[in-house]
Amino acid sequence: MDYKEMYQSWLDNPYFDEATKEELRAIADDDDQIKDRFYMDLEFGTAGLRGVIGAGTNRMNVYTVRKATQGLANYICKQGEQKKGVAIAFDSRRMSPEFADEAACCLAANGIKAYVFESLRPTPELSYAVRHLGCVSGINITASHNPPEYNGYKVYWEDGAQITPPHDKGIMDEVKAITDYASVKTMSVDDAAAAGLYEKIGANVDDPYMAELKKNVLHQDAIDKTAKDLTIVYTPLHGTGNLPVRRVLKELGFENVYVVPEQELPDGEFPTVSYPNPEAAEAFELALALAKEKNADLVLATDPDADRLGVYVKDSETGEYHCLTGNMSGSLLADYEIGQKLAVEGSLPDDGELIKTIVTTNMVDAMAKHYGIKVTECLTGFKWIGREILRMETTGKGHYLFGFEESYGCLIGTHARDKDAIVASMALCEAAAFYKAQGKTLWDAMLEMYEKYGYYKDNVISITHKGIEGLAKIRSIMDTLRANPPEKLGEYKVLVTRDYDEDIIKDLSTGETRPTGIPKSNVLYYEMEGDAWLAVRPSGTEPKIKLYYGVVGDSLSDAEDKSEKLGVQVKELLDKL
Repeated sequence: MDYKEMYQSWLDNPYFDEATKEELRAIADDDDQIKDRFYMDLEFGTAGLRGVIGAGTNRMNVYTVRKATQGLANYICKQGEQKKGVAIAFDSRRMSPEFADEAACCLAANGIKAYVFESLRPTPELSYAVRHLGCVSGINITASHNPPEYNGYKVYWEDGAQITPPHDKGIMDEVKAITDYASVKTMSVDDAAAAGLYEKIGANVDDPYMAELKKNVLHQDAIDKTAKDLTIVYTPLHGTGNLPVRRVLKELGFENVYVVPEQELPDGEFPTVSYPNPEAAEAFELALALAKEKNADLVLATDPDADRLGVYVKDSETGEYHCLTGNMSGSLLADYEIGQKLAVEGSLPDDGELIKTIVTTNMVDAMAKHYGIKVTECLTGFKWIGREILRMETTGKGHYLFGFEESYGCLIGTHARDKDAIVASMALCEAAAFYKAQGKTLWDAMLEMYEKYGYYKDNVISITHKGIEGLAKIRSIMDTLRANPPEKLGEYKVLVTRDYDEDIIKDLSTGETRPTGIPKSNVLYYEMEGDAWLAVRPSGTEPKIKLYYGVVGDSLSDAEDKSEKLGVQVKELLDKL
């Protein structure tokens, strides 16, 4: 059935509601719109669903959510795990509560109990809830930091991490096998609750989650000493972080926490920003204005589902607020957590591991060498860090110390298996208190870290290619690079290439090859002279191709200069493809 026939079938089928049909009738004369909505099914990928909200097979709506949930339910039943139930959370986006209930009602109709949060909750708490409640799976309705027209559907397995092999493929196959939307099972919320298959959850998960976070505090003494003098500005960017971040900071004793009033309340329209992403400078405009007014020591922003944390810290000498990238804040927290664990306990586990993704800064390697611990690399996406934690638990080999990825996400402790901006906010404020007790700022600590490990500078270029043509362009870029890898970028000679899709690492000087040792993924990586590097990968959640690169300099200015020059070379390379 082509896209026009599929469009007409939605108009003709009595299964689809009148509001959906009315939306579709309104685009009857717009072939491009019809094509975009119906040329494919919204893909259920390894992270679940993510797309624009609206009517059509290639959109986020109650029907695509039901279909995805039916596929998940079929897989759970085939695993014989339906008695364990599924935890469901949602964020502040358009239709998030409705999609959560649609998923719950589909599960209930399949005999699987749904534990649904009473109101919006952050992603890491959903990850925690799966294990805390003994569920087989979890569903989180969120599109993270995407623009307001998007929503999404993330699936977790019983370890609390987003699905990885073999479960991801098994669930995807079940979803693809559903060709008739009307075959999907559902029931009302009231009937599901009456049958004991729909239960609201809230404080019974919130309180133990908070308790788990506070177990990771290393220096309550420093907080007690400096909390009255430390000033923090925080923005939840209209999302889920507001209550849990403020709660944990208050319970630890931080008194001067100022929340950006314009961005405090949940709002799926994200009216104060065009893009609710703590990686974007725009997201901090209001927070920085408040920080200057309050003379804040640090400024924090969590994305709408509160798994990513953006940070600005004050330079006491100049009064300027410096932006910490995800690599910078992740490295700063890793050094604090590991260094202070060593100081407090006197030693680190012999089998301690620091986990990073393949596009995360090489400063991690220098740090691990300093502490005498192992660096474990994994694919992009925090679920792979979660999988490494599961590997340590199931094998009894390895001890998780810290894990982070460049995209502003880290995990302190093992209470969750996804990045957790709530615990990261807590830990960064603790670190600020610890350094303040020594007469230092977080920026001072950052500079000391550069002196110790090297002036690493990392960056990323994201290019958006939307629609069918965009997908073809992204494939073409990857195919061309795979067939013709660069030999040199600017002053940097390429020494080693890694093709994670082909599972090959090749030394260009000797021609020797070896496997990557991690699951396949469409990523190309180039190791260059001077510890410089470049990685290229299509985004797994957005219509973008991403180019990550890093250098190391002799000073901050030298690293900035080298990074800027390499960035020009990377853009020139992309323009040729």
